Amino acid sequence: MRAAVYHGPHRVEIEDVPTPEPGPGEVAVDVAFNGICGTDLHEYYAGPIFVPTSPHPLTGRQAPLTMGHEFSGTVAAVGPGVDGWAVGDRVAVEPIHRCGQCPPCRAGNYNVCQRIGFHGLMSDGGMAERTVVPVHMLHRLPDSVSLELGALVEPMSVAYHAATLGEPPADGTALVFGAGPIGIGLWFALRGKGLENVYVVEPSADRRSAVEALGARTLDPTDVDVPAFVADATDGRGADAVYDAAGVRPAVETALACVGSRRPMVSVAIYETPLETPLLNLVMNESRIQGSLCYTAADYEAVIALMDAGTYDTTGWVEHIALEDVVTEGFDALHAGRKTKVLVDPTR
Repeated sequence: MRAAVYHGPHRVEIEDVPTPEPGPGEVAVDVAFNGICGTDLHEYYAGPIFVPTSPHPLTGRQAPLTMGHEFSGTVAAVGPGVDGWAVGDRVAVEPIHRCGQCPPCRAGNYNVCQRIGFHGLMSDGGMAERTVVPVHMLHRLPDSVSLELGALVEPMSVAYHAATLGEPPADGTALVFGAGPIGIGLWFALRGKGLENVYVVEPSADRRSAVEALGARTLDPTDVDVPAFVADATDGRGADAVYDAAGVRPAVETALACVGSRRPMVSVAIYETPLETPLLNLVMNESRIQGSLCYTAADYEAVIALMDAGTYDTTGWVEHIALEDVVTEGFDALHAGRKTKVLVDPTR
């Protein structure tokens, strides 16, 4: 079968690899769509970062390996000991490998497992025609949720988890910094939670237009004094939650200037370079920075339920490409800002 194999920075090859077969407790999935994540871009241009160069403690794998951790598909085969799943079932995959033994895992917070791994970063992933996953990674898709949306459950769950951590009240005000896929997902999640006053802060005119077409209200930080706007809109209280999905210093500084007293800035970005945090703002405001990593099964099920209810829309910001075009029309186009979200279709 064909797969996009990561060998190192600037080297992802489309190769013929053996078709995997499920072992005990595993399921083989024929991949319908696999999204290219910002993490994949970091690995391609600046890695290896998360891709191990020595055997991973949970998976035993290291580079080279097949990329892809945002995917949906159809069950193609079930291994020994698997119950409740059958060939033909449509699924989204929650790609976390966890140890189940460390303190976070024992507390139910396996998304911060001390030996965490990701299918497609620490094991052969979904940027291929078929992949094999442990059965605990499967989430069933309702008939109303397309396989295209199913491939977006993973990034939308990243956003939903972060939105939940911010705890904004339904009548409150929230700001999202960055209108990439996670920023768009935050807007969907916050709206799905019932918030009306959500603003997306984005300097790119193209990205503002894309999220505006979905119904979002946007602010251009190159044209608007965002902290002053927020102060005026909230009668001086500040935002009830701000979310950094941009991962750059100007966004963090502006976000911290907008957050209300004793309220959080939730960081859901990957920072390529160290940031200097203006701690005085936090001290004087008794506000805080809240980290957000991944998701749990509850976030997956919440996102799938919102998709079933029609909350999410892919119009204008999601594109499909063939596996052979993963570098030119995927990594390069996303890195250059020509596209917002790309789904790789291995069947094309």
